[in-house]
Amino acid sequence: MIRPVLTEIGIFLIPFAVYALFLAASRSGLFARSSWPIYLVARLVLAALVLVIAGLIGFAHFSGAAPDSTYVPAHIENGKLVPGVEK
Repeated sequence: MIRPVLTEIGIFLIPFAVYALFLAASRSGLFARSSWPIYLVARLVLAALVLVIAGLIGFAHFSGAAPDSTYVPAHIENGKLVPGVEK
């Protein structure tokens, strides 16, 4: 469960990292307050939220079993544990 959460946090941070790389490449003040105006930070947050929503939709759409599959839970056969499977 922690991996999808960390993935979405990483996706959220992508626009900020790209802008920071741009500031570093253009030799602007990376840590200067004037390089991070509020309207630009708001746009970065909006872009980050769009990326996170797209990631969550993609995660929900492309992960998991097929809608018509049947789950057989883990069970014991001949004294051995058989893991659950999607059929």
